[in-house]
Amino acid sequence: MSTIEKTQPSSRKPLAYGAVIVVAAGLLGFASYRATAPDDSPRDTSAPAAEVSADPQEGIYPELAKLARRDAGDKLAVGRADAPVVLIEYADFKCGYCGKFARDTEPELIKEYVADGTLRIEWRNFPIFGEESENAARGAWAAGQQGRFWEFHRAAYAEGAKEKGFAKDRVKALAQEAGVKDLARFMKDLDGSDARAAVAKDQEQAYGIGATSTPSFLVNGRPIAGAQPKETFTRAIEAAAGQARSTGKAGTTGDAAE
Repeated sequence: MSTIEKTQPSSRKPLAYGAVIVVAAGLLGFASYRATAPDDSPRDTSAPAAEVSADPQEGIYPELAKLARRDAGDKLAVGRADAPVVLIEYADFKCGYCGKFARDTEPELIKEYVADGTLRIEWRNFPIFGEESENAARGAWAAGQQGRFWEFHRAAYAEGAKEKGFAKDRVKALAQEAGVKDLARFMKDLDGSDARAAVAKDQEQAYGIGATSTPSFLVNGRPIAGAQPKETFTRAIEAAAGQARSTGKAGTTGDAAE
């Protein structure tokens, strides 16, 4: 099940975005559980966990939209820093539903929307399944420092990859598969304070918006929980892009695609 383990600290507090964000966080947390419930648990398939309204402004929280970093130097992002739409993904490499999204949906979104400059995808490490999740998260960050994050991402989410676990020797093998050239540096970065701090920052942000399971997403401030069908993301992206065009509020950095 893609929910936070009971061993997680109980002191996590939502970020102080105001009452409306507390409501949004609660909705994201509830929908996230419903959308990523394990296969053997009962589901209410009629529950609209991730409905995207035709109204481009409905279900959007401006304070959540501000979480987009739009940093042209972000090694864990793809797409123009000034893209009109930013999809933030909070995920764990041990999460089966995250793998499904990574294999089935994300490549199509990249092909259709990142390639034409409409969409930017920003990854946030959200390890919730213990030590091996942490290993994989720090490994992804370390691979990113050598420009191989997305290759590591693809290797770690390949069919059967999570079943082999993410012990440190396995993470090193994934880095090699991903084409990381300096494996000695990779292993040093993996255990370094910078990797731990980067992962902790992403993790705290996810807890702060009320995410309780993986994957969880924000599309220009619109929460979407779980590995929803591609059409759910398409509707959200199209609505956000239309809203950005109508208001002239696309990204303003002017940086080229990464």
